[in-house]
Amino acid sequence: MAAGDGDPGARHPLVRVHNFSVSLDGFGVGQGQSLEAPFGHAGHRLLQWALPTRTFQDMGFHGDQEVTVGVDEAFANRWNTGIGAEIMGRNKFSPSRGPWADETWRGWWGDNPPFHTPVVVLTHHPRPTLQMDGGTTFHFVDAEPAAALAAARELAGDLDVRIGGGASTIRQFLEADLIDQMHIVVVPIILGRGERLWDGVEGLEERFHIESTSSPSGVIHLSFRRRRTRAPRTTSGV
Repeated sequence: MAAGDGDPGARHPLVRVHNFSVSLDGFGVGQGQSLEAPFGHAGHRLLQWALPTRTFQDMGFHGDQEVTVGVDEAFANRWNTGIGAEIMGRNKFSPSRGPWADETWRGWWGDNPPFHTPVVVLTHHPRPTLQMDGGTTFHFVDAEPAAALAAARELAGDLDVRIGGGASTIRQFLEADLIDQMHIVVVPIILGRGERLWDGVEGLEERFHIESTSSPSGVIHLSFRRRRTRAPRTTSGV
């Protein structure tokens, strides 16, 4: 019996966010994203905690740092476990806006992206499905969060769906109350401008249990887990 078919012991597929970094003032990307500056004026400052981890090194983010396997790696390496599909915004896939000038752009990650699953790309300008090496397939859809999630669930089977970003995409799924678990990394920098994550989603603590873990790298890992709805207590004395 598949999860969600009425078996009380079955595990229901979750909607998850992993390894998403924000500045102290809540920006998930800087202003001025372009081909030369994928994260806008933020550069790689939001990812400095992640780049040395074994997980990010294995994904091809090579540098001259020594590989780390501590607190940051413990969080980073959860990103792909049990994931069957990802949903991402247009500007995580591409620096361009509006109609596609052409369809030669195939993402930031080369011919073998690190996802290895179907990926639903949210865009007002759909284009044909893009099959990549390593099992990644990009599906371009114009859909609201609930419809996009339904499409991703079909692609994911019994596995979880990851909301990959950027900030506006995660915020839309939070506003629609469609996220079950979330890992947000608070980086000790001030960006001042860009795309903010938290605008319009006040009161998240009422929907989620929130735990924080400090790292020697200086970041704080915030873990959000959806609160379970408890059955009302009886007054019968039983």
